[in-house]
Amino acid sequence: MSPAAGPAGPAPAPTLAFVESPVQLLNVLEWAHAHGLSAKVRRPATDSGDDTSPDRAAGAARDLLTVVVLAPTDPMTRGQLRRMAELARDEGYEVRWEEARGGASAPFRTIGALTGRLRQAERVVMGDPFSRYVQLLLTITGAPDLVVVDDGTATMEFTAQLSRGERLVRWHRKGGRPGPRDLLFAPVSAAARRRLAPGAAGRDGRRVEVFSSMPIDTVPDGVSVTANRFVWTRTRFGPPRVTTGADLVGTSLVETGVVDCDRYLAAVRALAGAHGAGRYFAHRRESTEKLHRLAVETGLEVVRPELPLELTARRGPIGRTVLSFPSTVVHTLPLALEGTGVRVAVCDIDPSWLTPTASPRAEGFLSGVTGTARGVHRVAGTALPGRQAPQAP
Repeated sequence: MSPAAGPAGPAPAPTLAFVESPVQLLNVLEWAHAHGLSAKVRRPATDSGDDTSPDRAAGAARDLLTVVVLAPTDPMTRGQLRRMAELARDEGYEVRWEEARGGASAPFRTIGALTGRLRQAERVVMGDPFSRYVQLLLTITGAPDLVVVDDGTATMEFTAQLSRGERLVRWHRKGGRPGPRDLLFAPVSAAARRRLAPGAAGRDGRRVEVFSSMPIDTVPDGVSVTANRFVWTRTRFGPPRVTTGADLVGTSLVETGVVDCDRYLAAVRALAGAHGAGRYFAHRRESTEKLHRLAVETGLEVVRPELPLELTARRGPIGRTVLSFPSTVVHTLPLALEGTGVRVAVCDIDPSWLTPTASPRAEGFLSGVTGTARGVHRVAGTALPGRQAPQAP
């Protein structure tokens, strides 16, 4: 063994991370960097053939962290995930791409392929504790360490529900009646909630960590919270070229049934006109039909980013002002763009924009997303459509 390598320490505990979206994978990389797992594997200066060889070093990095992508079917999400997977491999991590939704038998194949690793894992990192897939995997593993990395506003709701002992339900569905699939899956969801339950850490040696850039007001008993400052993002990318004018960030609130499409488009048109925005960064879940209509009615250039917006903005170019509706980015962009002089501004959702079927919690939740954001400016709503019906373009 090379003297520089030092004495052999204990074998690294295998860590499995499960992600279903590009942002979740980004935040796994941020978590790994914050915990010292993210040093890129480099070729050693000596070519002695000892334990510091590149192959052995790469193997050690893979032992530390394996990222499992539970691939969705949406083409835009898949494209961003493939680009993020390349970045993860560049950091020296193993990435497994699982076609977890490729037909009726896909879940059985995926779970069968992962069962062995799940049972050996000492730590499981998850991007979405609301995911039925992830909840099912949690019933298989006995890993003593569980980590929830940031999934944006969902993380705020997760910690709040966990603190109150409630069943795990996404905020935009809360208040609705459980469907047949919800009732069928209820035992699995309850078992997963118990694994993540307040007070679980310390009773039997299990530990639960939440890694988040979101404001976590209520921390469940026994759960530790680590701040995500987007250090990896700022280290690897930028600073960006900052242009004059403004860019506007899209949201999928229409697609999730929270906001009326006509009201949303009218608000985008008014916001872009008031601030001179030229580009619209589309959310990966926004429909093609809505985006086509938006481009025609507003004149904005619609951009579909290849990477999460935090990385896209950091790579640049980016407008001096970034306008957004209430969403995760009003919390993450100020961190990713720290020190660049870019101003992030947020426009509240007027209650009249909500659909009749929107969750009763929608108005309060979205207001809370804006009100708790640090380092952002509030956009005056006087020029935006309120309770009056939007005018025709």
